[in-house]
Amino acid sequence: MREEGVHEGCMEQIYRMFSQRLYKADGTAPEVDDQNRLRLDDWELRDDIQQHCRDLWPQITSENLKELTDYQEYKDEFLSLFGFGIDGIDYEADVNPNVTFEVIDI
Repeated sequence: MREEGVHEGCMEQIYRMFSQRLYKADGTAPEVDDQNRLRLDDWELRDDIQQHCRDLWPQITSENLKELTDYQEYKDEFLSLFGFGIDGIDYEADVNPNVTFEVIDI
């Protein structure tokens, strides 16, 4: 998808959902499928992208997965969305799940 100029990460896809699907600049109603769902897989489902996947899939093995795909980038981005995979964090350290803090009234 990157080669075709339609790669987007998680945050870019979320932005596209809001800017091009839910809150269009022209104010028109969101485009939905026949089951009334917003679809953000339109780029992935393009015929040329699907053909590339069909051509590539038989070549992928456990040994060459990281060379032939963007698996590591996908994994890193996904983990970072939830606060994982961040350099300098000791994920094995004991933490106190019960942290007290002062609640303020507004």
